[in-house]
Parts: sequence; structure tokens; C-alpha cells
Amino acid sequence: MRRDRRAGPARRRRRAFRRRRRPGGGQGRGRRAGSARRRRLAPRGLGGGGVRGSLTGLGNLGLPVLSVAGSDPSGGAGIQADLKAIAACGGYGMSVVTALTAQNTRGVQGVHVPPVEFLVQQLRSVLSDVPPAAIKIGMLGSAEVIHAVASELSALEAAGTRPPVVLDPVMVATSGDRLLTPEGEAAMSRLFAHVDIVTPNAPELGALLGDDAASCTADLVTQARRLAREHRVWVLAKGGHVPVEATPSPGGDAAASGSVTDVLVSPEGEVSSLSHPFLNTRNTHGTGCTLSSALATFAARGLGWLAASHAATDYLAAALAGADRLAIGSGHGPVNHLGELWAGAGAPGLGAASAAWLRLAPRAEATYSTSVVAQLASGQPDAGLMHRYLGQDLAYLVDYADRLDAAAGLAEARGAIEDAAFWAASATACREEEPQLHLQLGAEVPAPDSVTAAYAQHLATAEADGYEALAAALLPCFVLYAEVGARLARVLPAEANAEARAWVTSYADPGFAASAAEAMDRVDAIAAGADEPTVALMEAAIAESLEREIAFFDR
Repeated sequence: MRRDRRAGPARRRRRAFRRRRRPGGGQGRGRRAGSARRRRLAPRGLGGGGVRGSLTGLGNLGLPVLSVAGSDPSGGAGIQADLKAIAACGGYGMSVVTALTAQNTRGVQGVHVPPVEFLVQQLRSVLSDVPPAAIKIGMLGSAEVIHAVASELSALEAAGTRPPVVLDPVMVATSGDRLLTPEGEAAMSRLFAHVDIVTPNAPELGALLGDDAASCTADLVTQARRLAREHRVWVLAKGGHVPVEATPSPGGDAAASGSVTDVLVSPEGEVSSLSHPFLNTRNTHGTGCTLSSALATFAARGLGWLAASHAATDYLAAALAGADRLAIGSGHGPVNHLGELWAGAGAPGLGAASAAWLRLAPRAEATYSTSVVAQLASGQPDAGLMHRYLGQDLAYLVDYADRLDAAAGLAEARGAIEDAAFWAASATACREEEPQLHLQLGAEVPAPDSVTAAYAQHLATAEADGYEALAAALLPCFVLYAEVGARLARVLPAEANAEARAWVTSYADPGFAASAAEAMDRVDAIAAGADEPTVALMEAAIAESLEREIAFFDR
């Protein structure tokens, strides 16, 4: 059996943050403690390090997503599968063909790699007219093709226009046929410097490291951590090849027994598990193509890598669950890419918190006209203004950390242990890490002024309204700072002074963006279990916190 036989979306399993000391004193509003080194580019969305432009959450439909991959005339894998998955997940699919195959559900009978010059012509034609919001790279065929794609990605980086890039290191088809030359396998790692996330299955992961394939989840984690740390990329290691027991259902449809566990590892080695029930089905043709294309689409739509990985694996689980009913071919048939759409479910939508934040986008733009943010963007902020702002921010953080602790207590009382750990770790970071930036810039803790006191009162009111309202009220302090930091990092003048550079570097940091994405993901999950009046209360709390943040920046 091949990879990722899952039975429908399962409830997400999230890991609590593990605290690590940040060298030289960490920085970060409610962030996960630990060293988060800057990547080669300002990467794209919350959870990937920085914000691509819009507000976080699963938003715009129809954004262009480019698949750079081989062709499968039977329609189950390659660019054909990619385009179906991209459409099903809410994107506008485009394709650049790297190789032509003669294949069906029984195997690959032939591979033709067109001249590399024509591949480059395809890439430049698309990129010059329809800049993609994300790129998925699949079958490349040869070392020469790999070098050409790497060069084009490098050119995008030099121009500052590279979008999020997902690399599915395709080496072997579901049928067992090889799809990459030995020289190509050796060259594959060159691409890692130009991508954000790699999605190998267990045999591919072993091959990339020169090891045997992992035989258990613990080995999969070890290998994924090694690859992530060596190449400074995210790794979504697929567990479908790790042995799992499964039994057929009496009705003949795919049935679950045990689970398949994928692991997402950050460049810093932090691990999240993504599990779905195992499905006993032979119809797994193109699962790797499908997952990586879904992942790229959710990244294009604004999700960070953790949230995008959950969304993509949930989508694949549903597509696999309907694969036997599709019944295409006499070998390893394809998954049912469009089954949810045919059933009327539509493309995956927004969580309540993400949707509320997206609706607030026009109002959030006012942040960039406030005195503090405008001064920071100039690169030469007024010293007196920054001293007042940073001092009041120190005073605010004292109360904010207390509210984070309150959220942790309320979550624990409900048995939401991982949520409790997240809020508690964020409170600790607020007290021990973030003040280091303020003190470094000469701030002292003053008495709270009326703006700071009003924000504190709003958080107190939210706490009195219950856990859901408090979690929602805490959210904008995460996501707005991450968005402001990421945007200012793109426009900060080269001659910016040390004060502006230190502030922007702190809040454009990938570790902080990851915490902001996690906060959004958790508040979305809290809202999913709430009734309509409570969701309305949460939405109002988010909107009021945004108003408090705008006022805080306007001094």
C-alpha cells in the first residue's frame, strides 16, 4: 500500500510550545520561546515567517498557484492531479510541464523530458504575466531540469518576488517506477535553498539523507528533523509508508484501522503530528502530488505552514475516503479530488476568527497611518515618541501577560491542555523575553496612561465574559504585530537607525509569525465549538482589540 490512506478529516492534534532560551535575550509578543533564525527571504505567511500581504487566515479564492511538474495522461497524478487539487482547495491552477510520461494506473511505460530551454521559456512566460501566489514543484526528471528550476527561483529571490514554494521531491511513482535519474537525486538538495517546505514520503526522506526508509514514526521524526536543520526548511514527512495494520470493511468501501501519522518539522526542529485514520485502499495514485498542491494552495490563501498542513492533510483524507467510489482504472486508481465539491461542500472556508480578521482588513490599514508605525517605516523614528510608546508597551505587557495566564487557567479548567500550554508559554515569553527589546531601546515602565488603561479594561471585560471572549481579545496583539513587522521589513530604508531596525527585526521574526499563526488557529478552533451568540461575542472582542491596538500605536 502507498502513502496517506486516511479516512476523512480528523480532529487536529496540536503540540504545546516547548520553551527554549533565545540567545542574547529573546524578543516577541506572546511568542514561542526559542531561537528563530531569519530565512534567506522574508518568507510568506504567518507560520512560515512573515506575512505575504493580506491578513492571516484562509481568505481569498482564485489566487494563482503554479504547478511545475510532469504530466500523467491518466489524470491521477502529476499536473493533472495538481490542477484538480488546486481548484478543489480554492486556487486558480497553472502548470509548467517538466516531463511527459506514458503512464496509467498500472505503471509508467515511458518518460520524455523536453529540452530544458523550453521549460525555461514556459516558466518565464507564466511568471512574467501571472505572478503566482504560491508554487508547487513536483517531478523534475533530471539534474539539468533541477538546475534550471533552481536558477529561475533564484532570479525571483533576487527580484524579491519569490512566493511560497512547496517541493515534493518526486523520485518513485506509486507503481514503483523511478521518475528521477540518479544524478537528479544527487542534485535535488540544491533546490532546498530556494523553497520553504519539502514533502517527502518515508523512502524519499531516507534517500535524501542517504539512509534507509523510516520504519516507525519515531524514525520519521528523527530523519525529518535532520533534513530540516541541515537545509533550514520546513519538512512535512508523510507517514503513509510507515507500516500500519488495516482491515477492509464489510461493505467494501475503504475502512480505517489504526492511523497514519505525518510529521511537520520546522527549521528549528519543532515537531507537530498530523494523524488520520488509516484506510485500506489501493486507490492511492497521486497522493503525494495532491497533498503538495493542496499545501501550496492553502499557503497562497494565507495560512502558515502548520495550519496549511492540517488543511491539506484533511483535504487529502476526504479525497482518499471517496477514492474507491470513483473506481478509475484497474491498478492503483486516483483519489477523488473533487468529491467534496461534487457533494456540494465547496472549497474549504474560513474559521470564525480568521473570517472576522479578514473583514477587519480595511480598518487594520489605519495602523500604518499611526504616528508610531509611520515613524518606524521612515527608519528614523522620533526618540521621544518611541520612548513614550515603548514605556507604555512595557506597562501594557504586564497586564497582557496576566490575561494570558488567565486564559491558560480557563483552558485547563476545560481540559484543553494544549491550549493551556500555549497561553502559559506565551505569558512566560511576554514577561521574560519581550521586555528585553524595550529595555535594550531604553524604555522604562511608567504608570499606564489612559490609552493603556483602556486596553487593560477591555481585556478584563473579555475575561469576565468567559474563555472564548478572552481568547479572541488576546488574538489581535499577536497577529497585528506580526503583520506590521512583516510589512515594515519589506519597506524599511537601508539607512534605518538601530532603534527602527531592532523593532522591525523583532516583529518580523519567523518565530513570532509562527506564534501568531498558532494563536489564530487555536482561536478558530475555540470558535468552532461555540454557539452563535458566543461567536458574536468573540467577533466583537476581536474588533475592539483592533481598535485598542490602533489607538496604542497613535501617540
